[in-house]
Amino acid sequence: MRSTKLGPVERAAALARLGERELDVLVVGGGVVGGGTALDAATRGLVTGLVEARDWAAGTSSRSSKLIHGGLRYLEMLDFALVKEALQERGLLLGRLAPHLVKPVPFLYPLQGRGWERPYVGSGVALYDAMSVSSGHGRGLPLHRHLSRRQALHLAPALRKDALVGAVQYWDAQMDDARFVATLVRTAASYGAHVANRARVIGFLREGERVVGARVHDLESGGQFVVRARQIVNATGVWTDETQAMVGERGQFHVRASKGIHLVVPRDRIHSSTGLILRTEKSVLFVIPWGRHWIVGTTDTEWTLDKDHPAASSADIEYLLEHVNSVLAVPLSREDVEGVYAGLRPLLAGESEATSKLSREHVVQHAAPGLVVVAGGKYTTYRVMAKDAVDEVAHGLDQKVAPCCTDSVPLAGAEGYRALWNARGELARESGLHVARVEHLLNRYGTLTEELLELIAGEPGLAEPLSGADDYLRAEVVYAARAEGARHLDDVLARRTRISIETFDRGTAVMAEAAALMAPELGWDEAQIEKEIEHYRVRVEAERESQEQPDDLAADAARLGAPDIVPLK
Repeated sequence: MRSTKLGPVERAAALARLGERELDVLVVGGGVVGGGTALDAATRGLVTGLVEARDWAAGTSSRSSKLIHGGLRYLEMLDFALVKEALQERGLLLGRLAPHLVKPVPFLYPLQGRGWERPYVGSGVALYDAMSVSSGHGRGLPLHRHLSRRQALHLAPALRKDALVGAVQYWDAQMDDARFVATLVRTAASYGAHVANRARVIGFLREGERVVGARVHDLESGGQFVVRARQIVNATGVWTDETQAMVGERGQFHVRASKGIHLVVPRDRIHSSTGLILRTEKSVLFVIPWGRHWIVGTTDTEWTLDKDHPAASSADIEYLLEHVNSVLAVPLSREDVEGVYAGLRPLLAGESEATSKLSREHVVQHAAPGLVVVAGGKYTTYRVMAKDAVDEVAHGLDQKVAPCCTDSVPLAGAEGYRALWNARGELARESGLHVARVEHLLNRYGTLTEELLELIAGEPGLAEPLSGADDYLRAEVVYAARAEGARHLDDVLARRTRISIETFDRGTAVMAEAAALMAPELGWDEAQIEKEIEHYRVRVEAERESQEQPDDLAADAARLGAPDIVPLK
């Protein structure tokens, strides 16, 4: 393995290598599927490149419910194969591939009193547990249990007494989705993949019917160059159709975007030691523990407007508040909402008009000679999607390609994580940090925490928390720019950390401090520092304005009032 560092020097080197020689495979799209595909290809010995037009996970992959789960509701749809596959992947991630990033989380399902409900829900959750255990990777989570109303209220005093007669508690898993993708990309790079964000594919090269490369625009420098590749993978999610249009091949399927929004509220606003899952008229609603916060979501509505920055409207927010308040003894108000984020699910279009009923299965196909498309699916099964995409790539290569091995390739920071976790007390004593700070770092970086501790040892001031966002250390901002591929202030506040959704000011109180910490790492002068701060301030204002609008059209117009720090065109 090579270094996992993704700093400015490494990005420049990757861009140079992309243009120097023909690749076996070029992956377009730096979300979880693109990152997973790059890792799969690189670990099979293929010369691999990965480019992303914006930041890693800037689209759908940083705006999910942050769950790694089998999809309990898909059992009700009788989609047993999808649930089984997802549960196996959940077990792999918890136990072997990313134990530092993926953590168990309990959920309480309140029962409303209908006579059939407890046996119906109970049998479904029992099947869920049985499928998990039978996968061979499900023994790391507790099994479900039935609770009386008194027991349920002891775990979740925030619930109204008349909102339930009992409950079923079960376990799933969660992660920080954006951090997971950044780690996935770093792991791919450590196995030799040439990776670069802010590098946009603006066209494809063809020789006859065959796609043989791509024209790439380095959005940071303004330069353009050609990347030649024997096979290209389109892993652009909700942008799949637009990417396909560059080669004049729409393919045999169509991807529709479904918008899901989430609210973030302080932990003390909902008194509970467990997450909640509630049934709605369309789907389910989650209340998910998230550090010192709760995430409440999600919605499921068709979105046909700007895909780069999907906007949450006032109606979306009220919908979630109304549904969660139907079971809370002390209702939430708009004033309780710290953060709001909206994301788009890439769904395979079918006969159904309702996006909540479109397929979460994935599809892989050769849309044209030399061009593989992978679309659909769900976050939890990204590794299977990546495997299938590279298997399809292998069919187009005139060489024998090794089988997939990513089920035994831990992500960066996973190897030795449990041993380091057991030594966290000693790490705290040696570093001078409180043990809670060391635990925070271990659960974000795994064994790469040692790199942050070395950074702090060399510059003790970086051990201080950010003023205005004290869950994070100053060292984490420096490290994001130096080693994690962060190019702009927005990358750090919205994705390397989650300050943009975890503070009532949406990160504006800390933006100047964070920009000053990033500047030496990225060579910013005072003018660039001011530009970064102003861009972030305008972004927050536009998001706040969009969340006051009554519908999608008005919310989209308001959100578009803030331009990208690096224009895509």
